[in-house]
Amino acid sequence: MKKSCIAMLLAGGQGSRLYALTQNVAKPSVPFGGKYRIIDFPLSNCANSGIDTVGVLTQYKPLQLNSYIGTGQPWDLDVSDGGVYILPPYLGAHEQGSWFTGTANAIYQNLAFIENYDPENVLILSGDHIYKMDYAKMLREHLEKDAACTIAVLQVSLEEATRFGIMNVGEDGYVSEFEEKPKHPKSDLASMGIYIFNWQKLRKYLIEDEADPNSSKDFGKNIIPNMLRNGEKLWPYRFDGYWRDVGTITSLWDANMDMLSTTLINLYDPEWPISSRSPVCPPHYTGEKAEIIHSIVTEGCEIEGHVENSVLSPSVRVGEGAKVLYSVLMPGAVVEPGAVVEYAIVGENTVIKAGAHVGAEPDGTDAWGVATCGPDITIREGAVVPAAAMIYTGEEV
Repeated sequence: MKKSCIAMLLAGGQGSRLYALTQNVAKPSVPFGGKYRIIDFPLSNCANSGIDTVGVLTQYKPLQLNSYIGTGQPWDLDVSDGGVYILPPYLGAHEQGSWFTGTANAIYQNLAFIENYDPENVLILSGDHIYKMDYAKMLREHLEKDAACTIAVLQVSLEEATRFGIMNVGEDGYVSEFEEKPKHPKSDLASMGIYIFNWQKLRKYLIEDEADPNSSKDFGKNIIPNMLRNGEKLWPYRFDGYWRDVGTITSLWDANMDMLSTTLINLYDPEWPISSRSPVCPPHYTGEKAEIIHSIVTEGCEIEGHVENSVLSPSVRVGEGAKVLYSVLMPGAVVEPGAVVEYAIVGENTVIKAGAHVGAEPDGTDAWGVATCGPDITIREGAVVPAAAMIYTGEEV
């Protein structure tokens, strides 16, 4: 069953920097943008790009993610000669076996799955980025440049470059040097963690890397530098669209706020739909005194209060006289009458009791003279914030 290109989606991350939001789920399972979960974006990109065989590598808290993906039907990935496959770490009959110890090791442990499709190329993806990207265009450029590896890169400011793996290119346009989070970057081309490899080349390097006891078993730290040292042709694929790594509370909040703008990332484009496994809920309801301004409100929501510049996931309830401002409310969250939620992320099935005040406008002080912290308030899944409580600082509650 030979394939031109299959995808391997790394979705086992714990997402520890998301604190309370990933106590019970892997980061790719975190709700996003009202209707979605983070993993919907790379899965939809694969389907829209014509890549119909996707291996999803899971590890941390995989149950919800496995159930959510299922057969891949919401993304049209339930095909007979391909499809989406959940690939957890496993113990073979004659192997020691272990958890995935790095991104390269995760792919190495699934050599048999890849070889079943005998692909010419393998696309390596991360399950925790928000973006729309046509991988078919990247694959065409990869083939045109006869590259052993093509790395998707994004142009960033030199100040931001210190946070990324940076690609330096030679006069011929190919990658000449890779620097991991350099203090003094020579280039502004940041790796997006998206790679297309010639499979036979990658297979060789994976096997060699696995045998190296000093290796971190990582693409950025080991595989890419080893290929460069051996003179392999590495090509930078320049991407100029919207892309966000949502690995922190602030970046997750920022990206949700970006969803309120159709100019940053258009979720209404029929040519490139972002699909999801949506819950079965009734239509959202707004009461006589409800006010909804510049917000995303999804199915099953009941709004009696004021919602402004916010993202509400399915089955959220906002009581009469309550205010939700510049906030992200995960599925099933309840804001009781008279409560205020601003500049916060509220976890699934959380209850903000009547009269409570969560969060505060960033910069300066609030009405009570308390120093504010911006979008750093996170209320964990299933928490209950007592009536009349006032919570302004702290990364999680």
